Amino acid sequence: MTEQIVSLDVTDVRFPTSRELDGSDAMNPEPDYSATYVTVRTSGGAEGHGLAFTIGRGNEVQAAAVSALAPLVVGQSVPELLDDPGAFHRRLVNDGQLRWLGPSKGVIHMAAAAIDNAVWDLAGRLVGKPVWRLLAEMSPEQLVSLVDFRYLRDALTPEEALDILRAAAPGRAERTEHLLAHGYPAYTTTPGWLGYTDEKLVRLAKEAVADGFRQIKLKVGADAEADARRLRLAREAVGPDIRIAIDANQAWGVTEAIERLRPLAPFDPYWIEEPTSPDDVLGHAAIRRAVAPIRVATGEHCQNQVVFKQLLQAEGIDILQLDASRVAGVTENVAILLLAAKFGVPVCPHAGGVGLCEMVQHLAMFDYVAVSGTTENRVIEYVDHLHEHFTAPVTLRDGHYLAPLTPGLGAELHPASVADHRYPEGPVWRESR
Repeated sequence: MTEQIVSLDVTDVRFPTSRELDGSDAMNPEPDYSATYVTVRTSGGAEGHGLAFTIGRGNEVQAAAVSALAPLVVGQSVPELLDDPGAFHRRLVNDGQLRWLGPSKGVIHMAAAAIDNAVWDLAGRLVGKPVWRLLAEMSPEQLVSLVDFRYLRDALTPEEALDILRAAAPGRAERTEHLLAHGYPAYTTTPGWLGYTDEKLVRLAKEAVADGFRQIKLKVGADAEADARRLRLAREAVGPDIRIAIDANQAWGVTEAIERLRPLAPFDPYWIEEPTSPDDVLGHAAIRRAVAPIRVATGEHCQNQVVFKQLLQAEGIDILQLDASRVAGVTENVAILLLAAKFGVPVCPHAGGVGLCEMVQHLAMFDYVAVSGTTENRVIEYVDHLHEHFTAPVTLRDGHYLAPLTPGLGAELHPASVADHRYPEGPVWRESR
């Protein structure tokens, strides 16, 4: 009998990061980093793990959305799914009734992300490869078959995507060797959470440089005087040669963003991240024109590949920050990487959270090996918490992500961590009440 997916389990897992204000920013002052954690199992005994990232309340809504999609997954033939993952993905995001809840946005789209990520984790485990390598060894034709071009053709055609991938193909082996030897550049947000004291900011910024990071990031947006003070302290701590990115987390309107950035310019911020609503394509373009040479970056809340397409067409961003679980998983992110390559915009993935570092490294490394062919002006975000809960946590050395060798996507949580942090019945939450 053909191997099938026989179950899809979803668990509401939450970590009490609000207690130390880890993850705090202008719009999310007390987050509890959480995972809508998905496990798919096959009749042959294999498993795949994926997740969507949330920040506490509402994770139960995200879990319910995953459960609503489960009938589209359970019973699927594993060989057929792995032979044509693009077709599976299109069925997942285009259900005739559930699509209405998006379409292709919000909770239902993030539910598709958790499932799609779990299926790619399963695929990697079945062939014994990390997902970055599984993708990087696919043919250009196989990769293009993953992409739904219906709403992209005015910006990227299948023929153009094939040209991009074929142009990168001759250097794949050499870049794979370089990646395995040297890793992929990272930057850290660990010093910059808005709830941290000035002393903690300075200490962590200096530690980041000592650990080999050449870029750090600070949260801004709550108080203008505090923004200037904290950025000045960070610049004094790291010196003139370390890049400092800043992140407003959507705190400002368009005009306000331009005004608030002017007094910060003397401290040479490398980029301003999420300066305004993530849906305001023309607003990002206006800010970008006004604040240059400060770069404009966004993407962690970008709903789907169509909005990324528009940001690129409107010249609204200098840095594209894709996310592992905001759009519909690995499959849609392949399309976004191809769009970025077409427009020549560097990709610096959003990470941190729960499991985002573990998953998103695969996307950036695949991009380097098989799509863009470069790491110039490209870095993956890194946040130093919650990795201990994963069976294959990220490994960094001298400010670089080391290429993962474990098969799959890296999203598997330790069973004990799931049991302890299951909401609301896990002991971590029972003891806090």
